[in-house]
Amino acid sequence: MNLLPLTPPGQTPVRVLTIAGTDSGGGAGIQADTRTMALCGVHALVAVAAVTVQNSVGVSGFHEVPPQVVADQVRSVAGDIGIDAAKTGMLASSAIIEAVAAVCREVGIGRDGSAPLVVDPVAASMHGDPLLHTEALDAVRYTLFPLATIVTPNLDEIRLLTGVQVTDTASARTAAEALHALGPQWVVVKGGHLRTSPDSTDLLFDGERFLEFRAPRIATGNDHGGGDTLAAALACALANGYSVPDAFEFAKEWTRRCLDAAYDLGKGHGPVSPLWRLH
Repeated sequence: MNLLPLTPPGQTPVRVLTIAGTDSGGGAGIQADTRTMALCGVHALVAVAAVTVQNSVGVSGFHEVPPQVVADQVRSVAGDIGIDAAKTGMLASSAIIEAVAAVCREVGIGRDGSAPLVVDPVAASMHGDPLLHTEALDAVRYTLFPLATIVTPNLDEIRLLTGVQVTDTASARTAAEALHALGPQWVVVKGGHLRTSPDSTDLLFDGERFLEFRAPRIATGNDHGGGDTLAAALACALANGYSVPDAFEFAKEWTRRCLDAAYDLGKGHGPVSPLWRLH
């Protein structure tokens, strides 16, 4: 694959911000984001929105960071270091979502700002453990999505946000149209969880054109952090000036390679791994 350009030693690389929750097991969340960002050659900035208690088996609890503290982290790094792209992950509550949306507008992050914004609307872990309060779904729909350059929900999140159950190409297009109606510039309907298909086909939509990205399905139970990794790689490519379709093509191939390099960890699902890049 064509990797992102690396900045010469001693020069400042592009800067990508993740606003998300931690994963004490190291497989997803901010840990997955910063691994991919580092191995894509960008400088990772972090605004912690929640601290989870989890391992490879599941999430047993989480603690929300006060909304003002989340916003202040974004404001602090934007004012001093600068941000070339940003992504969101686990934001936990409507108050945090509203604070994040407000500070993003303030510092120029989002579809109408200078820094593209990838919104990964994390609502539940891969084990089904809730990571977003139910009442916060409206904040995702009507406060966060309109700011997004692109949104990257999984199929369960699409069902929660739009009521559309994706089962085939026709319902994927219906879901894409419903997501786009909420205001983002681009949406992607990811096919990785549609296990009945031999391929993993993702559908990209900007309100006018549908673009399909197809890859052979990789048979592995070690897929923890796959969604975070895709969104982080997408933000890295956007920070390097890629168009949204080109950035998504890069991110999909990056994630495919991370799935292929995934390893066992603990008693549950192991993480996708960008460590292949070191070889």
